[in-house]
Amino acid sequence: MTAQRKADLLLVLVTLCWGSSYLFMKLGLASLQEFNLIGLRFGIAFVVAAVIFNRRLRNLDRKVLKASLFLGSLLFACFVAIVFGVKHTTTANAGFLISLSVIFVPVFSAVLLKKAPQRKVWCGALAALTGIGLLTLQSRLSINAGDGWCIAGAALYGAYIIVTGILTQKVDSITLGVLQLGVAGGWGFAVSALTETPKLPATLENWLFVLGLSLLCSAFGFIGQTAAQRYTTAAHTGLIFSLEPIFAALFAFLFTGETLTLQGYFGATVVLAGVVSVELDSSMLKNLLSTSLHAARKY
Repeated sequence: MTAQRKADLLLVLVTLCWGSSYLFMKLGLASLQEFNLIGLRFGIAFVVAAVIFNRRLRNLDRKVLKASLFLGSLLFACFVAIVFGVKHTTTANAGFLISLSVIFVPVFSAVLLKKAPQRKVWCGALAALTGIGLLTLQSRLSINAGDGWCIAGAALYGAYIIVTGILTQKVDSITLGVLQLGVAGGWGFAVSALTETPKLPATLENWLFVLGLSLLCSAFGFIGQTAAQRYTTAAHTGLIFSLEPIFAALFAFLFTGETLTLQGYFGATVVLAGVVSVELDSSMLKNLLSTSLHAARKY
C-alpha cells in the first residue's frame, strides 16, 4: 500500500469520526448545556494533544501564541453555531448543511484572497443551494432555527479553513493545531461559567459521548488530518471529506432512527452532488464517467 493510499485511508477514518460527531453532540446535549459541552470537548482534546506533542510546545513564541488565540477563537465561534444547530435540527440535516463549508471556501477565497473561483464552483454552489432548499424548506417556505445555525456554522468553518491555510504558512502547524484546541476549550469554559451551570457528565454513558467528541472527533480528527495531508493531495482530501454527511446520516439512522422525507433525501443528494462537483477536476470526472459507462455496458 502506497503512502498516499494509507493517507487517504486515514482521512476516511477521520471523516468517519467527524460524521459521528453530530450524533455525539446530539446525545451529549441531552445532559449538558451548549458551552459546557464545547469546553469539555476541546479542553480534554487539548490535554491529550498537548501530551502527545509536548516537545513541540516547549519553544513557544509570541507569534504562535497570537495566531493560536485568533484561530482558536474562530474555531470556538464555529462550534457555537454548530452545537446550537445540532440541538435544534436533525443529525442528518446538520451533517449535510455543515458540509457546505466546501462551497464557502472558494467563495470566500474570491472575496478575501482575490482568487476567482472556477465556473464549476458556481455550479456546485447553485446545486448546493437548491439542495438546501429541498432539504430544509417546509411547506410554509421557512428554515428552522437549527438549519440556520448549521448554515452559519458552515460559513464560519469555511472562514476557519482559509485562516488556517494562511497561519500555517507563518508558524508551526502542529503547535498551532494543539494550542487552538486549548483556546476553544478555554472560551467554552469561560462562557459556560458566566451563562450556564457548568458540570461534569453524571453517568458513564454521558462520559462516553464527551470522550467520543474529545478523543475521536477532536484530538484524533485534527491530528490525523494534519498527518495525512503530508502524503496526499488537496483534491483527494476535499473529496474524502465530502463523505462526512453520508456518515452523519448513517449514524443518525442506526442509533436514533432518524430518517428524511423523500424530498429530504433528494435534497441531500443534490447537496452532496454540489459538494463533490467542486472537488472533482475534469480529468477525474471523465475517468469516473468512463468507468461508469464501461460497467453499464458490461452488465
